[in-house]
Parts: sequence; structure tokens; C-alpha cells
Amino acid sequence: MKVNTSFILISVAMSALLAYGLYAYAPEENKELLTIGGFISFLTTLAFTLGVQFEYPRTTTNIRTLSSLFFLIMLIGNVVFSRIQFSTPSYIVTMGILLCVYLIAFTGIKRAQQ
Repeated sequence: MKVNTSFILISVAMSALLAYGLYAYAPEENKELLTIGGFISFLTTLAFTLGVQFEYPRTTTNIRTLSSLFFLIMLIGNVVFSRIQFSTPSYIVTMGILLCVYLIAFTGIKRAQQ
């Protein structure tokens, strides 16, 4: 696995900007939760979409496709949560399950090494 530092920094910057966008549009009582949760979910997926390359090209392609898909799902989920009233546990459970499913699929693809 090779890490491209410049693309990782770009991923951090993009995640921070998207998290700030969530902060700007979130309801008052959930601003911090959406900002931190959005940043973590965006950074996790964007870092593997842009900044990491694996030994096998097929593995890299599959990981990038999976990461892009989950980035879009998490982006849509965070935007929806920024527009509705919700309880803290519902956000944490929903985004936590999505992140865990992503990490399980990621690990499965990485272990296949094709």
C-alpha cells in the first residue's frame, strides 16, 4: 500500500470544507455532532478514494469504487441529517453502521488481493 501525501492533504482539506458546510446549515443543537461526524466519515472515504494505492491495480480500483460509493452515501446522509430534527443517538448509530459496513467491505477487498 502506497500513500500519496499530497492527495491525503487534499482529502483533509476537502473533508474540512464539507464539514464546515454541514456546520453552516445544521440546526443549532446538532452543529458540533454533524461537523465532527461528517469530517470523520468524509475523511475516511476520501483518503482511500484519492490518496492510497495498493499493490494490485484491481484492488486499487475496487477500493476506490467502494470508497466513492460510500462517500456519496455518507454525503447524502449528512445533508439529510443537517436538514431534519434528529436525536443524537440516531445520527451516531446510522453513521456508525455505515462506517462499519464500509470498513468491513474494505477489509474484504483488501484481503482478496486480486
